Amino acid sequence: MCADIPRNRVPRVAPLPEPEWDDTLRAVTASAGPLNVFTTLGRHPKLFRDWIGLGTRLLMKGLLSDRDRELAIMRTAHLRDCAYEWGHHRRLALAAGLTEAEVAALRLPLGDRDWSDGDLAVLTAADELNERSTLTDATWTALSARFGERELIELVMLIGHYHMVAFALNALRVQDEEAH
Repeated sequence: MCADIPRNRVPRVAPLPEPEWDDTLRAVTASAGPLNVFTTLGRHPKLFRDWIGLGTRLLMKGLLSDRDRELAIMRTAHLRDCAYEWGHHRRLALAAGLTEAEVAALRLPLGDRDWSDGDLAVLTAADELNERSTLTDATWTALSARFGERELIELVMLIGHYHMVAFALNALRVQDEEAH
């Protein structure tokens, strides 16, 4: 469930029942599980197929390290106030090597924790893209010292992608599987 929605609210778009799944949705759920994000967005099969390709590229086949990817996603989930995204990626963040203390600090102002320069650059990028829809020259310079051109493109696309996912999860009121 997304953070801005009381637990007693129902989804605006219910997950698609299993007998109605197409081959793409069956393949995705066989691999990742029958998550409500998939079974809800699967109600639009053509859009789902295109979206899952980009999502898979960014999540599992990207150039960024798992840690950098999850820092960017978790900060975005926090900034977009999306508990569903936060909950699912919290597990991935811990698996990527973030500590419980680091995960908790992702909800705080960036200056409240002594992040490494690399972590801080990624988190600052998420904050700036959220606030300004662009990056300052200082942040771009910090990121460029660490990443190549492809990684820079991927980071910006990753953060934008997870903004879009949070918007959909929040607006459609996709419920966490554990809430039921």
